[in-house]
Amino acid sequence: MSEQNNNWERSVLEKLAMSALDEQRRARRWGIFFKVLTFGYLFIVLFLFLGALGKGDGSLSTGKHTALIDLEGVIAADRAASADNLISSLQAAFKDKGTQGVILRINSPGGSPVQAGYVNDEIRRLRAKYPQVPLYVVVEDMCASGGYYIAAAADKIYVNKASIVGSIGVLMDGFGFTGTMQKLGVERRLMTAGENKGFMDPFSPRNAKHEEFTRKMLAEIHQQFIDVVKEGRGKRLKETPEMFSGLFWTGQKSIELGLADEIGSVESVARDVVKADNIVDFTTHEGFADRIAKKFGAGVVSSFPGFSGAANGVTLR
Repeated sequence: MSEQNNNWERSVLEKLAMSALDEQRRARRWGIFFKVLTFGYLFIVLFLFLGALGKGDGSLSTGKHTALIDLEGVIAADRAASADNLISSLQAAFKDKGTQGVILRINSPGGSPVQAGYVNDEIRRLRAKYPQVPLYVVVEDMCASGGYYIAAAADKIYVNKASIVGSIGVLMDGFGFTGTMQKLGVERRLMTAGENKGFMDPFSPRNAKHEEFTRKMLAEIHQQFIDVVKEGRGKRLKETPEMFSGLFWTGQKSIELGLADEIGSVESVARDVVKADNIVDFTTHEGFADRIAKKFGAGVVSSFPGFSGAANGVTLR
């Protein structure tokens, strides 16, 4: 009888112990679940908050003001100076009822002719839609090539006397490694479907047909650039044989050539030309969330076989 009691007590104790362990496991699992859930929620809130901090659309502006938009650095789809960012900034600036004038401050060596073309087209569209709102370009250190492609759409271009302006030309650059490969004993095994699929391959010998095709393509884009400048600047241009050769000039000389209009800064143009010295920044700044999303997206796309994330290599600079 005593032994049966002992067995019963032991069985009860074992069941109680196992129940306690199961309860602890469940509590631990739920604890981990809620911690992960809380962490995920906080991460999303932080992600969105940091992304919102990067947006400078001037939507909180009040009263009459001069809208400022910065174009800084290389003009490209994956840079801060992309057509998407610049166009959204321009649209917000023109749409704001308090905007008396828009200043596009440029400090750029150039970049993609496609991105620059999008922005040029949008500036001309917005100027036609809002004829009472002038758009002025203020050049800081440099407004070259693709930067000038955009600037040509402005009502007026203001420069510093030492600014660099011009470089109205197009280039497509690359390297050839055939000599190095021969010295190293490396054989190029390129297989294509399509006669010109290996166009301008840097590891293959130069191809006269491909080079001639490239020159014609660059000449076509160059002429598009020239037409945009002539349309934008009109009779103010004092054409010279070197104007569209890819050369560049100081701000002072660019005024003499009709590539720019006057000496001026953001402050002086806002104060003396727009007559609204309250300057509101409408530049769309890429937020932390946007940068992470772009990098993640680029990483996913570039992981596919045969995909190259490089641009076509044609630049206005």
